[in-house]
Amino acid sequence: MTSTTTYESAVAAAFAAKLPTASPLVARASQVSGDTGDAVIVQFVGEASARLAVQLFEPEILVDGLGGAPLTDRLRDAFEASTSALGSGALGDATIGDASALFADPAAQLFDLQDDADHTIGRLAVVISRAPAAVSNSSRRLHRIAGVEMELTVEIGRTRMAVRDVLGLEPGRIVELDRSAGAPADIKLNGRIIAHGEVVVVDQDYAVRITRILENVEA
Repeated sequence: MTSTTTYESAVAAAFAAKLPTASPLVARASQVSGDTGDAVIVQFVGEASARLAVQLFEPEILVDGLGGAPLTDRLRDAFEASTSALGSGALGDATIGDASALFADPAAQLFDLQDDADHTIGRLAVVISRAPAAVSNSSRRLHRIAGVEMELTVEIGRTRMAVRDVLGLEPGRIVELDRSAGAPADIKLNGRIIAHGEVVVVDQDYAVRITRILENVEA
């Protein structure tokens, strides 16, 4: 599957993996509607066209030993790694400016950059205005970042609870979910649904059998 959202997730995952931090970061789909304020902005033009903007809430988390260098230079390698999935092209010079319009763009996919304690240290916006055209070459492009790990989760349901009910949870309490027994589980890549499946048991471990791949990943 090489839908536009897959490319955006790959871009975000590669950016998070390349950031020089003491502990690994992951890029998870953000639940916010948009950010305002200054960010590092860069444009990529080639087989595909894309704009990226990143806000680092804690720049001191970078451990590249270049604390005196401009943030645009310190993020250059991460930007170059992130756009490698889009094919050949040229990465423009990064600038710092107001990225409100880019974060609010309806086509933008937003990702939280989180550490292993689920602490959000930054937010990335990815807008792909022209996806790679040759579908036959998609695997070759994605192979460039094949070693980058992406978070895959399976969700069998969810619910909403008042704070008092959460505080009243105790062992043995049953929490009802918004999904009936036998309904397919949602399979999410970096927080976005890419497929449906059914939960199975393999050698005493839970697993998921894929039943449907979503080509237009906006379910």
